[in-house]
Amino acid sequence: MRYFVKLSYVGTAYNGWQIQENSPHTIQQVMNEKISSLLNEKIELSGCGRTDTGVHAKEFYAHFDIEKENLNTIDWIYKFNCVLPKDISVHEIIPVKNNAHARFDAISRTYQYIIITSRDSFMNDRAAFIYLPLDLRLMNEASKILFEYNDFSSFSKLHTQVKTNLCKITKAEWKQENNLITFEITSDRFLRNMVRAIVGTIVAVGKKEITIDEMRKIIESKNRSNAGESFPACGLYLTKVIYPKEIFINA
Repeated sequence: MRYFVKLSYVGTAYNGWQIQENSPHTIQQVMNEKISSLLNEKIELSGCGRTDTGVHAKEFYAHFDIEKENLNTIDWIYKFNCVLPKDISVHEIIPVKNNAHARFDAISRTYQYIIITSRDSFMNDRAAFIYLPLDLRLMNEASKILFEYNDFSSFSKLHTQVKTNLCKITKAEWKQENNLITFEITSDRFLRNMVRAIVGTIVAVGKKEITIDEMRKIIESKNRSNAGESFPACGLYLTKVIYPKEIFINA
């Protein structure tokens, strides 16, 4: 039986989602150990993506296989949460078809980046801090340029193992409420470090360090060294993952 588990986590204390030989204490590793112990069976979760060290998720999906059935109950959700650390929460356990895949079946993902413009002790490790004023009108104009392109090599971490840097961005929007600025971006897929590099580049537009035309040239150069700085991981959140209905049982 295959299940999707819908979870959220604060990534501050972890070296990202994915198990890595040289980076212990990842969310995947902790969940594998805790849930295997609970279910008395070796469990290996496959995630919908790999968030980097310090990145958070308000909505994240992973799948796992198990011989037991009927795990999708309130009791089992409670049991999962009892064995997991407090900065990881399970919200749903969903039966899916045996060939459903948390990563490859995702239709789109949405990320949110949070910036605060005044010091806020409650947002430490949860947002990036910028004290200089930003021109959100210019930043939203710059964001519209992203819809014109599909090759985002300029915003990709170098030397990754992906076969293509092509992505289709369908939403990119900045909003501000009091001292909180949020950037929301949706795409069919994302490259390593892509959102944080886009944020760094568009913030440079908002600070009037570069023009919108210069940002266009950055994208067309397909050269990461031409783009803006990679903004801190603490401000990045995975917030939504969409799947086709047909992979779910009794959908």
